[in-house]
Amino acid sequence: MNLLQSLKTFPFIAITRGITPDQAPTITQVLYEEGFRIIENPLNSPDPIESIRAMSETVGSSAMIGAGTVTDPKQVVLVKEAGGSIIISPHCDPAIIRETKKQGLLSMPGVATPTEAMTALQNGADALKLFPAEMITPRIIKAFRAVLPPETLLLPVGSITSDNWQPYMNAGASGFGLGSSLFRNELTPDQLRKNAKAFGHSWEKYPANP
Repeated sequence: MNLLQSLKTFPFIAITRGITPDQAPTITQVLYEEGFRIIENPLNSPDPIESIRAMSETVGSSAMIGAGTVTDPKQVVLVKEAGGSIIISPHCDPAIIRETKKQGLLSMPGVATPTEAMTALQNGADALKLFPAEMITPRIIKAFRAVLPPETLLLPVGSITSDNWQPYMNAGASGFGLGSSLFRNELTPDQLRKNAKAFGHSWEKYPANP
């Protein structure tokens, strides 16, 4: 599955912070049914590698499962062995990026400045997580776009809701990571589905939706 095409079809990445392995199959299935094709499980969740394994087994090659909050290059191999295909970090660590590419996975480091962005791209990053989005406004994304290679994928993460992502997209964002506005582990599958539908409906109504 192609990252760019997935984002063009449905520009949202589900972040399942706090999920447990027993929740993972049901939650993954709900997200998949509501259009999500990229799901990230942060490594500071309970037993995260087993959750990633369960997610990968649930969707197979029909969706991409990633690991978030990756802070050590050694974690990359564990994620790959569990079926993960994307490595996402809150920061820009060239060692993690290089190990990710060595393992044949997609790299999505966190950046907040042009220096970090250029460093990430020079080391092989496939997309840039703009974090925290509360600090990186649409105006700043527009400024990033003026200096980065035009094909760079920019993904704001942090307090993104179904009502506030549109100005970021208008300014040049390629997609979004969704946290607690989509998933919290105390939600029932029906409550999660309701949140997921809100994002789906907002995308359907977006004027520039291809």
